[in-house]
Amino acid sequence: MGWSKKERKEKRAEKHAAERSTQNAIRGVGKDDLTDTSDAVLPGEFAKASKVDNDRPSGASSLSTTDAVPTVSRSALPLKKVGICRFEIPASARPFMRVPGLLLADEHLLEDLSRDPALEQLANVASLPGIVGRALAMPDCHWGYGFPVGGVAATRRRDGVVSPGGIGFDINCGVRLLRTPLNESDLLRRQEKLADALLAAIPSGIGVHEGLPIDQREIERILSEGVPWAVAHGYGIPSDLAVIESGGRLPGADPDAVSKRAIDRGFNQLGTLGSGNHFFEVQVVDEVYDAEAATAMGIEVGSVCVFVHSGSRGLGHQVCQDYLDLMDGAMRRYGIQLPDRQLACAPIDSPEGRRYLGAMNAAANFAFVNRQGLTHRARQAFARIFGTDDLPIVYDVAHNIAKVERYRIDGREEEVLVHRKGATRAFPAGHPEIPTRYHAVGQPVLIPGDMGRYSFVALGTEVAMVETFGSICHGAGRRLSRSAAKKQLRGIDIAKDLARQGILVRTPSPGALAEEASVAYKDVADVVDVCVKAGIARKVARLRPRVVIKG
Repeated sequence: MGWSKKERKEKRAEKHAAERSTQNAIRGVGKDDLTDTSDAVLPGEFAKASKVDNDRPSGASSLSTTDAVPTVSRSALPLKKVGICRFEIPASARPFMRVPGLLLADEHLLEDLSRDPALEQLANVASLPGIVGRALAMPDCHWGYGFPVGGVAATRRRDGVVSPGGIGFDINCGVRLLRTPLNESDLLRRQEKLADALLAAIPSGIGVHEGLPIDQREIERILSEGVPWAVAHGYGIPSDLAVIESGGRLPGADPDAVSKRAIDRGFNQLGTLGSGNHFFEVQVVDEVYDAEAATAMGIEVGSVCVFVHSGSRGLGHQVCQDYLDLMDGAMRRYGIQLPDRQLACAPIDSPEGRRYLGAMNAAANFAFVNRQGLTHRARQAFARIFGTDDLPIVYDVAHNIAKVERYRIDGREEEVLVHRKGATRAFPAGHPEIPTRYHAVGQPVLIPGDMGRYSFVALGTEVAMVETFGSICHGAGRRLSRSAAKKQLRGIDIAKDLARQGILVRTPSPGALAEEASVAYKDVADVVDVCVKAGIARKVARLRPRVVIKG
């Protein structure tokens, strides 16, 4: 649906306000001078490499400064190669580091990181009270808010902290993979009709308010119950629950810890895609690397599948914004000093820490239901075009989340809070927290690329459990800022170029496609190969896009 003249004027005003916010944030302007816009990405050069997970703040927070950008007075961080695709920042590199930092990369990916403040942020993360092991950066990492996107850190449950910047603004941004009974020839016969039907069925774009028709009184149950609520209300089937991380419901959700502002922002966005890097893609499996695992997932070469990438929309964004301010004050009360205010945190067992985790779990449940709503709408669209709504979920996994898990630390089992910010849980075969159908092969890991190339399905390994707290990459990772990508591709019709490759793109915002073009991203094949070489992942299949819905 197109914008009216009045709405376009309002959107332009919001965009200009966001641009001013970004510039003011760089200059250190206080929160009273910043404007809250929406869950939109930040425009301008200062949004460099920031929006693979809609991670940058959009407005008024006292922490919306760029303290994370390294100052010229800091010496370069030393990087020592310590193994295959492993580079370590020693704990002695900065006086505040409590543990070393570990980057998973190869020499090729290091070239992009040499111009990115992400490694300085990794060193900052190593200063968190209670952090254990090493602060970790996945091969898709780039500059984010507080933590680098692609950052992982575990803090001791008994005396560590929780940091909202280690989860991100889009709480439980994640990926869902659906399979269909169709093959590529089936799809190509009706590709155009399906693209149009999906655009009509799936609300997308900035601040969309065409969510599922829910009663205001239902929001508390959605935040508490997650996907079981959606299934009970006809937005799914019982078998969906077994193949969603944590059954689509995180325990400990506290709806009372979610502000009215957050609820108001998210209420009409349930079952909508959002903007930026979020997408809905119909893809075709073009290569299988592990036949046993692919069979367990029900996919094969030529299979038509669906990748869904979205999160908690404005609700999760506001939860993060609310608690960054709260924890800034909490740090002073608890005597916590950190090199970057964007790492604002509180002890896990403090009132502030417990309240944030309750709100985060509630926002995560909202995100699970959001992807469930998108799945419901996809099934309806496929039924109209192909006469089948048989789109079972292969798996659904979060990549912006913090969860209490058990690992061996210094020779003994210990509970830790694992912050994954732009990183995917990757548990190996036999792990008790993965679905029974995958026990023999391992947890599916869904790794989207860009809309012009390919995505991957992989598996977790035992090495990941030992070295990365059961975590791997979450996508390709940006290599160009949005403004740089638009500048480089000025005058190029991205949709037409993709159509020549057999990829049909539908979007309410054609002008924003350049921001998401392949040139703006690392090649996800390079990122996945680093994970495989490092031993923390196994490849299962590669999929190529055929229909893309973007916000």
